[in-house]
Amino acid sequence: MDQKILNVIKELRKNSKKRNFVQSFDLIINLKEYDVRKPENKINEEFALPHGRGEVKVVVFSDTIKDLDCEILTSEDVEKLAKNKRAARKFIKEVDFFLAEPSMMPLIGKHLGQLLAPRQKMPKVISGDVKKMVEELKKSVRIVVKVAPVIQCIVGKEDMKDEEICENIESLLKYLENRLPKGKRNIKNVLLKLTMSKPVKIEV
Repeated sequence: MDQKILNVIKELRKNSKKRNFVQSFDLIINLKEYDVRKPENKINEEFALPHGRGEVKVVVFSDTIKDLDCEILTSEDVEKLAKNKRAARKFIKEVDFFLAEPSMMPLIGKHLGQLLAPRQKMPKVISGDVKKMVEELKKSVRIVVKVAPVIQCIVGKEDMKDEEICENIESLLKYLENRLPKGKRNIKNVLLKLTMSKPVKIEV
């Protein structure tokens, strides 16, 4: 386990004011030598953390699936939601990941696409074991590189163990080293912060 990462987690806990809510640990990865204008350098994908990241809300769009450990919306629900844009925006903001049956994608695109797409939340199409997909997403974070050469995502919550947060960070950094075109050379610096704290640099 990386002692430098553990030390930063401990430092943040020690120096941060206690808040009346459970703060998140947010990882910020600034990239270098990385041209975000190139289509192949745009990233929008999920990554499953070994210990999850705390509570994650997953919603499934389906007319046939009934028994799942998450909220399920039918075609009728989508049409109702589309009639109230304010409610739809609020709902989409609260959901981390969407899954959808292939047959429902045209309806979702028509009614909710303009709200989902700008937020990088278009549903992932269900393929294979939907229960497994839901469980995987409940441990996942979304990695996005769109306009600026920076990745920012939650890697844990205050009520998780230091070692769990550390392992989450290590696994994400290892994944990015393999995912980025120049690997580690594309990483300018890595910072960690709590929701309401200033960022602290991690030496990697």
